[in-house]
Amino acid sequence: MLPLRSSAYALVGAASLGISGAAFAACTGPGAPTNTETKCLTAVQIPGAALRSYDISWVNPHRAEYYLADRSNAAIDIIDTRTLTFKRFLGKGLFVGVKLNAAGTAVNNDISGPDGVVTHGRWLYAGDGDSTLKVFDLDASNSSALKQTISTGGSTRVDEMALTTDGELLLTVNNAEEPPYANLFAANGDRNHSSVVMLTKITIDPAAFPGTPAIEQPTWDPKTRRFYVSVPILGKPGGCGTATCDGGLMVIDPATVTRPAMVLGAFNPATNTGVLALSNCGPNGATVGPHDNLLLGCTPANNPTNDSTLVINATTKHFSHVNGIVGSDEVWFNKGDGRYYTGSNRNCKTTAPCPTAAQQAAVLGVIDGTSVLIETIPQSSGSHSVAADSNRNLIFVPQSAPVRVVGAGGDTTDVGERICGSTNGCVAVYSHSVDRDRDRDRDRDRDDDDDRGEHHNH
Repeated sequence: MLPLRSSAYALVGAASLGISGAAFAACTGPGAPTNTETKCLTAVQIPGAALRSYDISWVNPHRAEYYLADRSNAAIDIIDTRTLTFKRFLGKGLFVGVKLNAAGTAVNNDISGPDGVVTHGRWLYAGDGDSTLKVFDLDASNSSALKQTISTGGSTRVDEMALTTDGELLLTVNNAEEPPYANLFAANGDRNHSSVVMLTKITIDPAAFPGTPAIEQPTWDPKTRRFYVSVPILGKPGGCGTATCDGGLMVIDPATVTRPAMVLGAFNPATNTGVLALSNCGPNGATVGPHDNLLLGCTPANNPTNDSTLVINATTKHFSHVNGIVGSDEVWFNKGDGRYYTGSNRNCKTTAPCPTAAQQAAVLGVIDGTSVLIETIPQSSGSHSVAADSNRNLIFVPQSAPVRVVGAGGDTTDVGERICGSTNGCVAVYSHSVDRDRDRDRDRDRDDDDDRGEHHNH
């Protein structure tokens, strides 16, 4: 069936190309190499404004839908993962969209939106640049889909977020506040009405970790029943001298949080809660993989000395580093093929470390479930978002439109244009053919939850 499916995808790409009037055919150039296991199948065109700014993406394999927080169109983009076609905008015009800095020369991510996005069943939760959480009913019409808008108490964006497996609890992160904080919500689960309520606000102890500037992507681990939240730079009493402090990991047990607020102190191994200091990693992304391992997207954007990606066990806290890939934002574990995928917009062009932008390039990282780097595939500059459909083994990577089209924030290479076959940006679709016999034993070790593979922020 795979050759037939590939042919169908090629037709989708060709149709999109005809609409856009592109200079290149879709899925060509360095972003579609012929010598990789992960193949570029097609490029899904997004109507409306060219993709200058976007953030987190998500897949609900049960609904066969991909969701992208598209700031350029002030909406959530929805793609049908069966037909690989654009389906609709959700909430278009209800988000703040792209906001520039005071000089008008760059996108101010801290106040732009939408940002984070997650789903469970019919419910989609999205963070906006005005510190609000928006709750949408995917089964409703576009005009009536927005069911709640909830302030999270700040003035900057609601960024990363994660849901428990049953969809009953939602953790959101306000990464740009001073100090940054997370909010725990009672979410909608499988109910047919929206009644999301904030339970508590969670901050990091400023005495134990002074000056911690941000917190990033959370992920839910159903085995330990904890939220794990990336901390890009974890402050230390007295600072870190001339160096940048390494990052950390917030470990939150929702069964023991206090209301209406709580302060998370140093990590306590007896309770598996608190803030854990990391070694050689300033993480953005976080995802749960096989054997209860967490993959964290370390990046020189947080600590210039970072030169690898960290894998840490949620129970033992034993860890190892994956060499050859760094600079990740959103990361995702695809249980369908047993691989991690990284949206690495700051990977090293040559030998790590690579502290400056001139030494970095955007790639899609592909890492085996045993934490071995398989390959890296070039992407449009700034490409930092990735999500996978575990039922269909499709990997979705948004591509920025060229800088000559959209200005600051655009792709400074021709990689995105050649992947997309257009100058409008797109969502590239990759696939990895799975050897089911080889992967059968590995599948037994995975949690049976298609929504567990999760993500991160930019």
